[in-house]
Amino acid sequence: MQTIKLGSDGPTVTALGVGTWAWGDTMFWAYGKDFGAEDVAGAFKASVDEGVTFFDTAEVYGFGESERLIGQFCKQTSQPVQIATKYFPLPWRWNRSAIADALTASLERLQTEQISLYQIHWPLEFILKTKDFMEVLATEVKKGRIQSVGVSNYSAAQMSLAHQYLAAKGIPLAVNQVPYSLLTRQIEQNGVLEKARQLGVTILAYSPLAQGLLTGKYTTETVKSLQGARRIDSRFSPKGLKKLEPLFSTLKDLSEKYDKTPAQISLNWLISQGNIIPIPGAKNANQAQQNAGALGWSLTPEEVELLRLKAPKS
Repeated sequence: MQTIKLGSDGPTVTALGVGTWAWGDTMFWAYGKDFGAEDVAGAFKASVDEGVTFFDTAEVYGFGESERLIGQFCKQTSQPVQIATKYFPLPWRWNRSAIADALTASLERLQTEQISLYQIHWPLEFILKTKDFMEVLATEVKKGRIQSVGVSNYSAAQMSLAHQYLAAKGIPLAVNQVPYSLLTRQIEQNGVLEKARQLGVTILAYSPLAQGLLTGKYTTETVKSLQGARRIDSRFSPKGLKKLEPLFSTLKDLSEKYDKTPAQISLNWLISQGNIIPIPGAKNANQAQQNAGALGWSLTPEEVELLRLKAPKS
């Protein structure tokens, strides 16, 4: 199984993770309507069976339900599992103790005493400053409740600042979790990707399949019956899909060459660049198995660049 370190000296995890935003989320992902607990339990088991044992969650996913589900699932397997979760600086959390209290609550829901990675979900500096966040999390690393520290949705400058404050405590910044896919490439232009490489920070790429657009299953016919957030995404419109045809055609060609699906090609495009861990969602066992097929092989550097050229600019 391909593995990668989180940051310069963080824990070793699988080179592909599982994003669990949809697990337990009834508001955005319609959990309980077209999929439920049995389905995501199957996704968890299939991922672990395939050797993918790194799961990313957050306290706000389903208002704690995602963490609770993962905690239950972990008790039902003998395989070691690496968990990442996130702190969201909600408006009533005004002090440093709130960060430690939130971590305690997450650990309780996850039914564990230590997690591999703890991240600040958004850089809401008007509530607490980056220095506060990083100093508290550095203390938690030394206490042993978390193995590494990450941020999420941070700009290049914000990431550099977080790195600086952690370094003063002798701890490297491990991760910046940001949207990144063939169809979401802002981090290539805004300095985040370059700065992460300079600092030795691993990119956790969320929405690496662009909410399913890169799976190949959406056509002008199937988009007529979209559910949830995709209904308001212009890329899923007939006009949006037509704009993506050159990329879809190249994905199809590479799929035939490697005997892989367009989704597996798209995930491997991220993995092949190095120091990037895609964390696609999986609502059921079949999706989890399909995601795992992105591991164990690699696109060539020329194919990585070809796909970048065929994708529309973000």
